[in-house]
Amino acid sequence: MSVPKKANAAVKARRASPTAASHPARRQRVLVVDDHPMLRAGLRDLINKQPDLEVCGEAANASEALSAISRCHPDVLVTDLSMPGRSGAELIKDALALRPRLSILVVSMHDERIHAERVLRAGARGYVMKEAGPEKMLTAIRQVSTGQVYASEELTSRLLGVLTGRHPSGSNSPIEKLSNREFEVFRLLGEGLPTGDIAQRLHLSAKTVAAHRANIKTKLAIGTASELISYATRWVAADRLPPRSGIVR
Repeated sequence: MSVPKKANAAVKARRASPTAASHPARRQRVLVVDDHPMLRAGLRDLINKQPDLEVCGEAANASEALSAISRCHPDVLVTDLSMPGRSGAELIKDALALRPRLSILVVSMHDERIHAERVLRAGARGYVMKEAGPEKMLTAIRQVSTGQVYASEELTSRLLGVLTGRHPSGSNSPIEKLSNREFEVFRLLGEGLPTGDIAQRLHLSAKTVAAHRANIKTKLAIGTASELISYATRWVAADRLPPRSGIVR
């Protein structure tokens, strides 16, 4: 039996037309920012093995990251918090000013109970601990790439508890009393920076930094400048340890 010419032409047209199989969805472009080359390499290898993700660039600090954002137009920025120069929190704000639709995932060794809420308020879409493992890392990247927010089960439970009034915000750490700017000043004091260098780093006047220091002492019930620096130094050292270390922050 012969096939009608119209039917035969329709079959040929369907065969010739592009399909989802012949044109797979574009892979999400990921920019990896971390000052440790081995960690960047590990993330790069993990991400590039995925059919839906690819690393479009790498950076070791915030300045390199901003240049890479302009150059490779990533969909997702995966960044550490602690880097030379500007901090990861500052990078979040600068990156979003440069590319407002960029999805940002913070991957850090720092305790999420202290840092996660701050980076989410700064504009990041997720926070994952470096110890979380590859599967959770990939889940987090994919989730933020679609515009959703990623947080661990523990953090999600705590945030929902705060919203519903079931338990107070914070980690029971006095550091939670500090504003974001006060927290940055406190952290930089703990890293050994004098007032002038902190002012330059944060684009503030020395007088403003001094005012923040005074507010920090009041909120933390600390009497002298030397006690504040000692406290900040010990806190920064403890914050760099794994959260299960037993150190009281």
